[in-house]
Amino acid sequence: MLQIRDLIWGLLFAGCAAAIQVQITPTQGEISVGESKFFLCEVVGDAKDIDWYTPSGEKILPNRPDIFVSRGDETMSTLTIYHANVDSAGIYKCVARNGDKEAQATVQVKIFQKITFQSAPSPQEFNEGDDADIVCDVVSSPPPAIIWKHKGSRIQVAKDVRFKIMVNGHLQIRGIKKIDEGMYNCEARIMARGEIDFKMIKVVVNVLPTIRARLSEVNATADSDRSALLACDADGFPEPTVTWAHNNVVLETGNKYSVSDDGSELLIKSVKKVDEGDYTCIAKNKAGEKAEEVSLNVFVKPRITYLNNQTASEFDEQVTLTCEASGDPTPTISWSFQNRVFTEGEQSLDRNIVVRTHARVSSLTLKNVLFTYAGQYLCTASNSIGQDIKQLYLEVRYAPKILGPVTVYTWEGNAANISCEVEAYPGASVVWFRDGLQLPSSNTTNMKIYNTPTISYLEITPDSQNDFGSYNCTATNVMGSESKEFILIQAEVPSSPEIEQVEPFSSTAVVKFEEPDSMGGVPIIKYRVEWRLTGQDWTGKEHYASDDMTAITIVGLKPETTYEVKMSAINGKGEGESSLPSTFKTEPVLSSETPPPIATTSVALKGEPSAPILEVKVQERGNTLKVNWIKQDDGGSPIKHYLVRYKAKHVSDWKPEIRIPHNSEYVMLSGLDWNTEYEVHVVAENQQGKSEPGVISFRTATDPTTIPDAVDGGSGLGTGAIVGILIVVFFLLLVGVDVTCYFLNKCGLLMCIAVNFCGKAGPGAKSKDMEEGQAAFTKDESKEPIVEVRTEEEQTPNQGGGPTEPNETTPLTEPDGKTVKDDSTKCETEVKNATAEVKTVPNEAPQTNGNESKA
Repeated sequence: MLQIRDLIWGLLFAGCAAAIQVQITPTQGEISVGESKFFLCEVVGDAKDIDWYTPSGEKILPNRPDIFVSRGDETMSTLTIYHANVDSAGIYKCVARNGDKEAQATVQVKIFQKITFQSAPSPQEFNEGDDADIVCDVVSSPPPAIIWKHKGSRIQVAKDVRFKIMVNGHLQIRGIKKIDEGMYNCEARIMARGEIDFKMIKVVVNVLPTIRARLSEVNATADSDRSALLACDADGFPEPTVTWAHNNVVLETGNKYSVSDDGSELLIKSVKKVDEGDYTCIAKNKAGEKAEEVSLNVFVKPRITYLNNQTASEFDEQVTLTCEASGDPTPTISWSFQNRVFTEGEQSLDRNIVVRTHARVSSLTLKNVLFTYAGQYLCTASNSIGQDIKQLYLEVRYAPKILGPVTVYTWEGNAANISCEVEAYPGASVVWFRDGLQLPSSNTTNMKIYNTPTISYLEITPDSQNDFGSYNCTATNVMGSESKEFILIQAEVPSSPEIEQVEPFSSTAVVKFEEPDSMGGVPIIKYRVEWRLTGQDWTGKEHYASDDMTAITIVGLKPETTYEVKMSAINGKGEGESSLPSTFKTEPVLSSETPPPIATTSVALKGEPSAPILEVKVQERGNTLKVNWIKQDDGGSPIKHYLVRYKAKHVSDWKPEIRIPHNSEYVMLSGLDWNTEYEVHVVAENQQGKSEPGVISFRTATDPTTIPDAVDGGSGLGTGAIVGILIVVFFLLLVGVDVTCYFLNKCGLLMCIAVNFCGKAGPGAKSKDMEEGQAAFTKDESKEPIVEVRTEEEQTPNQGGGPTEPNETTPLTEPDGKTVKDDSTKCETEVKNATAEVKTVPNEAPQTNGNESKA
């Protein structure tokens, strides 16, 4: 290459030996803004100076930062343009000089702008609903054409009026939506150069928060050490932050408040009344903020804040009790005294009791104060949250009031107490007087005084008639005094009772009477009954008196015999006069062959005992009962024994009959079904026959181990289901035992099947023994269990003669007598299918039919 150039220069030199020639390489240049480029100026001929000039004609000096000129040798100079800009464009000139000789060449430099994205930030964020302006600023020379793409497709502004490409190349989206969010492609093109470039821009659409309170109103109770929870739920994009404020103060987690991690819940600890009000839940994100109010209503339980005890005097014009209470809602206040409740308004017809309420204060006014107003008053304040009750005491000062009977009866030598009962406030002192002299005096040795806080007793032991008469009790306190006269009266013996009727039987008689008209001033202690055969001495017996006593039974009489009977009453003073004698004749004893006459009384047919009177006493266990009977007329023949039978009312079959000895008075029935009604019959039997049955019904208690729900008809298993389960369990147990017997002892049902159907050899002698044992058991199975009944008579022989009638002190109990010699006197009684042993002991020995049977 250099050889050709040298040849050309040689030819030029030969043609023009004296001329200078200049050539710039490259002859023209295009530079992109920011790029650098150099131009070489070559000189043919001798040139002393080689200079470069800017388009403005200014000589380019060395060491310029943007344009640099350097001379390599005498024939060459280089122009370098660094980081060209649009100002660098123009025609540059290279001039070569040597003396007066000069040559020059020019080169035109063109500067163009490549596609450059000056501003196309990513991401760009907008609020939903705004008119979004997506910025994409591009510069180039010539200006580029801008194309926008979304989701891989070019945006057709003609098809969607919401999209518009602005003059400056920006993309405008009117009313941007969340669905418009995503990546957008801003593409720039220069058709002349075929240049293209693009920028991906992320568009984010922020959504304004929405907020909703879970409860717009929350109710809480103050002063109960409880917390209140306020909550709201917020949504939006980006996820909003939630804060709470009260009275324009932002609340944070601390001693009083606790805010959840996401801010949606505010817990107010230990709620007080001052915490009541509106709380603001604020949700905030880049799109803005929204707020919602939550109201906290704080209710307060009633609390009585003022209630004081009061004191008044009897007959004061009025006294007012005041009760003040706080609470929200405002509590209603009521008063109560003893069993009466007082509310707003007048409470009595005489208008002596009035209640008035104003706001949170209630007053109870008692007019014309009486001593009976004294006591404890309750003030009750209540609202929908709860209630508070407090008590006050009203003390009423009043003069003494003497109570009690004014007459006291006694007799000489018998001490008597005259009681002076005093009601007073403050307490009163009591003094006794007789004939104006204070007791006891130095002359009286037969009188004593005993005092208690409310009663003063004057004890008098009369020595003579002078001690009877009037005695004065005087009680005094600061409010006044009161006196009362008490009379000590000489007691008399009672008048005679009046015999109304005598109801005879063969060996007994029932005397019915009326009590004396006069008791003599003191209670009757005993009644004396006397009877005799005509013309013989009187035989008597005393009976202790009891309430409503109107009949006494005489025993030990002879059949078909005429008797006289009379009665007298005895009190502390002594025995009164006897009544007029009354005559009666006992009935004959009928044999079993003689038809009995029609009964003229309420007793059983003559010759046979009367039906016993029954009563039931529940024992400690509710399914064990004691059946007592009261012996009635024996029909003139001793009772041999009692026959007892019973059954549940809902079944038809009776339990086995139980035979009880003649001197027994009750039987114990145990092991009864719970909560079941039973019927009991007791028959008395003598030599003439059996009495009508004494009948009584009763219901046993509810099983204490029963679950209440099951008793009340709950969802527990029924009786049938329980029985079925027990049968299944029992069957499985039998199968298990049979399998065990098969493998261990070669016996049982499986062994029998194996021998009879499978030809297996039997267990030999062992099997035979088992069969014999089974036969013995079967034979013995026909025996019936025996109910053993033992009495104390079997241990101690009877002393004395024939059968004895019940005496008058124990008219319902037959004394020990000689045992009747017949087949029924055995102490072992056969009872079919009995499961209980009945042991009887005379005179209240316990009778049982428990499960411990002796056969």
